[in-house]
Amino acid sequence: MSDGLTYSESGVDINAGEAAVERIKGAIRSTYTKGVVSDIGGFGGAFEIDKQEYVSPVLISSTDGVGTKAVVAGECRQVDTIGIDLVAMCLDDLVCVGARPLFMLDYISIGRVDPDYIERIVAGIARGCKLAGAALIGGEMAEHSGEFAPGHFDLAGFAVGIVEKERILGAENILGDEALIGLSSPGLRSNGYTLARKALLTTAGFNYEDELYPGSSVSEALLEPSVIYAPLISSLIADFPQGIRSIAHVTGGGLLSNLTRVIPSNAKPVIDRGSWQVPEVFRVIQEVGHIETEEMYRVFNMGIGMVIALDREIKEEVLKAIEGSDYEAQEIGYLKKI
Repeated sequence: MSDGLTYSESGVDINAGEAAVERIKGAIRSTYTKGVVSDIGGFGGAFEIDKQEYVSPVLISSTDGVGTKAVVAGECRQVDTIGIDLVAMCLDDLVCVGARPLFMLDYISIGRVDPDYIERIVAGIARGCKLAGAALIGGEMAEHSGEFAPGHFDLAGFAVGIVEKERILGAENILGDEALIGLSSPGLRSNGYTLARKALLTTAGFNYEDELYPGSSVSEALLEPSVIYAPLISSLIADFPQGIRSIAHVTGGGLLSNLTRVIPSNAKPVIDRGSWQVPEVFRVIQEVGHIETEEMYRVFNMGIGMVIALDREIKEEVLKAIEGSDYEAQEIGYLKKI
């Protein structure tokens, strides 16, 4: 017997990694759609495009993570929904370009692989993918011994969607007189957590189990799962192909910063901040952190997770269509030429 070092003694447990892979196979396979032509375990995920469905197909890609929301999930050991956040961050970017999500891959970096913990994280990703109609066709799990505190991890994703070339959405479609519809977000999604944690945990001295406001603890408010807008957006694009012109996913940088990414320089958004109710979590963060209102709107979504710029003539039809769904929306302003 050798007295030399082993990988396990150095901090990486290959057996635990293999056990974790076995435990997540079922969740991953449950997301497979008809385009998936590979299985878990190979060196790449394969996806076949239906050539009969598109004339000039364009693939759209996106990559993102969940930021320091992963820190909150790790400190609270509540990781069952963080995968939903990852899916929302990646796939809701794709639909802003008009793309239908096809598949995604995930990357998990963690200090010590616990098969049960990994299974819970990936199960959340799988649930999100099924909600969005996308397949989870691969990923990577890296054990980085000594780099993370127990329970802590980092999470990232890569996604691909498809759109007909002539149906790509963006600033070039804007005329400068569109109505703006905002889709409601009950929580922070995955943005602004460094400021939120500083305000709530450091400045105000809250603990995760403390009540933040009636009906919600600090952890519950901070770990509110992100709404996945992709199914609704894909449906609206299909039903109103000519009237929806541009879409903004409200992530890091807040409402105005993200909206200006999808409108031309000769158009200006006019937002009525009184047109929607800002969720209570933002009011508390602002109050205890003594944060200026403009800083709040620059960092957080403030209750609007996505904005649709559309032809004014179809505004009421679109709002009625959303009213009949599981989503909430309201007109929040308009665009004007400058």
